Amino acid sequence: MLQLNVKNESSRLKAVVLGTAISNGPMPTVEEAYDPKSLEHIIAGTYPVEEDMVKEMEAFNQVFQKYNVQVFRPNVIQDYNQIFSRDIGFVIDDIFIKANILPDRERELDAIQYVINQIDPKKVVRPPEEVHIEGGDVMLWNDYIFIGTYKGSDYKDYITARTNMAGVNYIKELFPHKIVKEFDLVKSKIEPRDNALHLDCCFQPVGTNLGIIYKSGFREESDYMYLVNLFGKENLFHIEREEMYHMNSNVFSIAPDVVVSERNFTRLNNWMRSKGITVEEIPYAEISKQEGLLRCSTLPLIRE
Repeated sequence: MLQLNVKNESSRLKAVVLGTAISNGPMPTVEEAYDPKSLEHIIAGTYPVEEDMVKEMEAFNQVFQKYNVQVFRPNVIQDYNQIFSRDIGFVIDDIFIKANILPDRERELDAIQYVINQIDPKKVVRPPEEVHIEGGDVMLWNDYIFIGTYKGSDYKDYITARTNMAGVNYIKELFPHKIVKEFDLVKSKIEPRDNALHLDCCFQPVGTNLGIIYKSGFREESDYMYLVNLFGKENLFHIEREEMYHMNSNVFSIAPDVVVSERNFTRLNNWMRSKGITVEEIPYAEISKQEGLLRCSTLPLIRE
């Protein structure tokens, strides 16, 4: 049995589900694009090819091997995008929460059923249908659970609005002893530079008291200020619009002092090193064209 334990974003990682880019399927049509960044690359003819994405994910896998992390991979579904395992479920404390994702992605959960079968069934929950919540919007920081949402009345018109207030309230009820704080995120269907698809596109804690933040990803300045007051401005690395577009806040921690990052994130990687963090740089720029990066590709199961 897997004894789940995830209480924050950076404690030493022991077990993780890493997505797969094998048999990723044909390039989506313009109509099929789930997010503005994929759409941009479909139109430009620069949408990533499977071979490159498989190589990038293998580089990520090699880093996990180096740190003796137990890695589970989804069963491969033919011609299907299974890279972003963060969307399909997430762990808080010792509970595995299945996400109510876009209906046509339901098969991705089936592909990790063999992992879910290794968890105590009493520790696996599925929210009711009206609850929308995706792992990219759920950020753990010990006593806190940060959740990205979208409070606009046009929520249903946005395929980029992935977590609703029913999702926030569901987590509040499930974890009454935690401080649950939601953040209203900026959304765009057409401009990827102004679309915080998930909370991890504009914020993520690293180390024990540090964080990466994009101020303009929050619809309300008070939400941004909440994090500034909690972490301290000097402990936050502020990314710029273009860095947010390249997903600089979507790195992934293996330990408080080990972060996997994209090799082109020069400014961020230098900052993390200046804070005593070992930065494992890998190529991940092709995968990022689908508006997802390192954190999106992982579903942590056990941290120390």
